[in-house]
Amino acid sequence: MPSLTRIALLRGINVGTAKRIAMADLRALFEDLGYGDVRTLLNSGNVVFTAAASAKGDPASRVEKALLQQAGFSARVITRTAAELGRAVAKNPLGEVATDPSRHLVAFLHSTLEENKLKPLLARDWGAERLAHAPGVAYLWLPGGILQSPLGRALDRALGDGVTSRNWATVLKLVALAGAPPGT
Repeated sequence: MPSLTRIALLRGINVGTAKRIAMADLRALFEDLGYGDVRTLLNSGNVVFTAAASAKGDPASRVEKALLQQAGFSARVITRTAAELGRAVAKNPLGEVATDPSRHLVAFLHSTLEENKLKPLLARDWGAERLAHAPGVAYLWLPGGILQSPLGRALDRALGDGVTSRNWATVLKLVALAGAPPGT
């Protein structure tokens, strides 16, 4: 049975003292759910795995439920296929502007509800900061840094746990780990 490579992005784990989980335990959680070839990247909730193309149930919902049951905390999980992640890289409209991968973010949106909440932010002038959009993702360029960014704070207020972000370097590492050439 053919399998599909997916990437799970867990929001807000292993940041500070709350929502802590060892990557070995996170891999085991995915394996217990029946997923294969489970690999993690960094210590911040990036999981590449395979699922049978005919698998029942939404992987994000299944992982969210298992996290609550097994790890004792809830965290939003957003999944993308390797091909979707590759397209997000290929469609990056800020590639010419964003010169520091640690200050260039890709925000993965949970649903179309977040797409609608993003519209007012896209209409604003953010000065040196930039915001762009493609289906399912937003791209941010935060040249002054992430923590002090007015755009970053506004995005977090508007979308809450309906979004999780990764810096450009991490996104490229995930694409490589998933084996998805950009633009697929």
